[in-house]
Amino acid sequence: RAITAGEEEQCAENGVEPLELKVATDALTVVVNNDADWIDCMTVEELAQVWSRDGPETWGAINDDWPDEEIERFGPADTSGTFDYFRETVLGEEQNHTSDYQPTEQDNLIVQGVQGSEYAVGYFGFSYYYNNPDSVRALSIDGGSGCVEPSVDTAKSGEYTPLSRPLFTYASKSALGEEHVAEFARFYVEQSGNQELVANQVGYVPNDQAAVDEQLEKLETAIENAG
Repeated sequence: RAITAGEEEQCAENGVEPLELKVATDALTVVVNNDADWIDCMTVEELAQVWSRDGPETWGAINDDWPDEEIERFGPADTSGTFDYFRETVLGEEQNHTSDYQPTEQDNLIVQGVQGSEYAVGYFGFSYYYNNPDSVRALSIDGGSGCVEPSVDTAKSGEYTPLSRPLFTYASKSALGEEHVAEFARFYVEQSGNQELVANQVGYVPNDQAAVDEQLEKLETAIENAG
């Protein structure tokens, strides 16, 4: 996730000036049980109702076509960047994220919870689903232009909205004056466009070449200024 204002202040207090580098894109993935054949897609508004505090307790209360069964929720803990992005993007400032769910830092535990009930729902980063596509079923999300399934292609194209989010790493600008740090940073950014590594091995959406070039230019300027 992006650095917070508080973290920037902490960096400044310790004499660190961070350089932000975008290294990939994540596609937050909403998943249901493989037997939940009554649902394939959710609008952002329906998603907000499922995850908002004091929201409906049953699926049928949100959509008449869904069963009148209690919603069972599994998701990331509130210490997670995935949680923060989901809360800000889906719920906004006017709604609070429900505490009526099973929070965890482990994606596999979210999957296990969803596998345990036809009426369960969960969300996490795209990587785990990409590498375990048969364990649960990903829902398409309607961000206003129709249902779009999460994938490397739809996240890269911008179709999968609003649950696509940028991923960052940060380098200390002064540390980039050291050759081995600068070389590692260059390698990191260059590899951010590597489809085999970023997508096939890790499960994130790689930068396109234009993004790689833009981040490299930013990095080279910082290296030159640190030298």
